[in-house]
Amino acid sequence: MLNKWLFTRIDNSALIVFRILFGLLLAIEAIGAIFTGWIRRAFIEPEFTFNFIGFDFLQPLPGNGMLWYYAIMGLFGIFVMLGFKYRLSIFMYTIMWAAVYLMQKSSYNNHYYLLMLLCFLMILLPAHRYASIDVWKKPELKKLSMPSWVWLLLVGQMTIVYTYAAVAKIYPDWFDASLPGILMTARRDYWLIGDFLQQTWVHYTIAWFGFLFDLLIIPLLLWKRTRIFAFLAAVFFHLFNSLIFHIGIFPYLALAFTIFFFPTEKINRIFLRKKPHYSGNEVEVPEYKTPLLVFFGIWFVVQLALPVRHWFFKDDVLWTEEGHRLSWRMMLRSKSGRIQFKVVDKARPQDTIFVQTSQYLSPKQQRAVSTKPDMIWQFSQRLEEEFELTGKEVEIYVDSKVSVNGRPYQPFIDPKVDLAAKKWNHFGHHDWILPSSIE
Repeated sequence: MLNKWLFTRIDNSALIVFRILFGLLLAIEAIGAIFTGWIRRAFIEPEFTFNFIGFDFLQPLPGNGMLWYYAIMGLFGIFVMLGFKYRLSIFMYTIMWAAVYLMQKSSYNNHYYLLMLLCFLMILLPAHRYASIDVWKKPELKKLSMPSWVWLLLVGQMTIVYTYAAVAKIYPDWFDASLPGILMTARRDYWLIGDFLQQTWVHYTIAWFGFLFDLLIIPLLLWKRTRIFAFLAAVFFHLFNSLIFHIGIFPYLALAFTIFFFPTEKINRIFLRKKPHYSGNEVEVPEYKTPLLVFFGIWFVVQLALPVRHWFFKDDVLWTEEGHRLSWRMMLRSKSGRIQFKVVDKARPQDTIFVQTSQYLSPKQQRAVSTKPDMIWQFSQRLEEEFELTGKEVEIYVDSKVSVNGRPYQPFIDPKVDLAAKKWNHFGHHDWILPSSIE
């Protein structure tokens, strides 16, 4: 039964078309980052970047190096689209994208994480076996089919993403529409639709439609009777998100993914008219069966475990941020903070310096560092290193207050704790984060 489930040969048209769309979107993501000025704001203008802790060795290239870096990534994206040296091209894009993802988190986005995961999975998939330069140069690569585990792997991954996104929305600030209201307030000045987005009924519609969409989109796409309605809902949902939230290629990537739910005969008629349809349905058990099962087990255990790890940390993740990243908790809170860093010379305690973060950080970094404990800790470590270069041993104290979803500001970081002397713990709660009173 397992062999039939994983190794039945099925038509590969969906994978081929997805590869073409995926490669195009990879190129747009990289090249778009150049022309929108995002690279300059994220990597060139800041004095330093907030990398994922433990990845300090990943630093931006000097000068305009990151512009060339992204241009090369864009080229690899085009190669993926064309199916030119496919395995090498998608591998290189994956490595380069993972590096920039881990290099900075001031512009953290769960969609960037998803793109890294999908790039890695695409390395493993035979997405270049039709309509590719690789096949044109080496015709024996040509295939009309793929093993069914390819479909299961991609659909399984996206099911996890959507399901956890729905579960994360089950909390009061989402369902009473207060958070959607806050998010829409920031869009008040949008041309034509700004005032419309301020309506209370719109906020409730966003809350419930967003929850039900994430929860039901995969089952509804799987069921033939509801597939077309689910697809139309997906078009509306993702285009709305693209228009309102400006979240890059993700809405279009999600729409490209829906191709895996439609009959391959229809895909051929629309996208690959010259491709014969495969309907053999043979079961071919490969030599790599055992490694594949091990990979499936490890991959999905990790993907299921990471999003729930915040339940094992003390206090509310909305407050502490511990366990927030890599968890599909998308657009679930609005936070603002006020922060002051105090540097005390150990040799002359009376010599106290209050640091102006604007002298070190970009406006976006200032907003991020005011509400995220790991970045507060990293900046404290950075300040300590800077003063050490002048021959001073210092202590770093932080006076911080944070507001979550429009609530009153509360003390956030214990002002009596020297953060320069603290170690970072990836797997435990940090007691210098003061308890919250989020209800």
